Amino acid sequence: MLATLNDVLLPARREKYAVGLFNTVNLEMALGVLAAAEKLRSPVIIGTAEILLPYGPLQNLADLLLPMARRASVPVVLHYDHGLTFENCMLALKYGFSSIMYDRSTRPYGENLRDVRELAAVAHAFGATVEAELGHVCNTDGSDNPAEGTPADYYTDPSQAKDFVTRTGVDALAVAVGTAHGAYKFPPRLDFERIETIASLVPTPLVLHGGSGLTDEDFRRAVQCGISKVNIFTDVDNAGAAGAQQALADGKRSETGMAPCRTAAMQAAVEKKIALFGSAGRA
Repeated sequence: MLATLNDVLLPARREKYAVGLFNTVNLEMALGVLAAAEKLRSPVIIGTAEILLPYGPLQNLADLLLPMARRASVPVVLHYDHGLTFENCMLALKYGFSSIMYDRSTRPYGENLRDVRELAAVAHAFGATVEAELGHVCNTDGSDNPAEGTPADYYTDPSQAKDFVTRTGVDALAVAVGTAHGAYKFPPRLDFERIETIASLVPTPLVLHGGSGLTDEDFRRAVQCGISKVNIFTDVDNAGAAGAQQALADGKRSETGMAPCRTAAMQAAVEKKIALFGSAGRA
């Protein structure tokens, strides 16, 4: 059934578990993610990000994912992640996405606040929910650092988070607390105290981006500190590639022979994350 972030994250925040966002750029990924969610009776968030559009155009993915979300027996949020432009966020709303992340985190605070508040008003009129980012979760290769300095310079300020949430009306807030997008070269160090402080100041569910590569203990502690949504892509993407390699090793030489192996590998990876986040049996 199609759901919004409020449907799945408010209970998660209240009961101290997290719901996974698993970006899905093709049919095999979608089948794996939804099969895992239905098997474990977990709410789930699927979708894509603006940076992933070269691998799956927005309208095509909407045509694929929206009917699948509606048919699912568990709550499924169709989420447009890291929307970088107002125009593409509007297209996602037009195509039926039930949730939008408008990422203006590299912009000055006042500009981020203004832009997100304007989009939130529009998205709420569509019946959709909105996520924003305060601070900035950088890429592991440093390609998108907004300024000179270290990643810690971009961590979310707790007092600013309270002001931002109050003035924008966002439904979820992504926080910068030590994670990064992509594959980690070195183990990340999360600022758990910062997560707890922000969670104590704002009623809005908090989101952890850059989740692939964290340890199980990192996830468990982050959820207990106040994280209600965790974004995963790299781990599932890599699982699909490993499934393809195993299929070749097993003598599969056709797309129809390899596709089920890729789907099964990605489903297994998603099941592990659902169990770890504590959302199994919550649907």
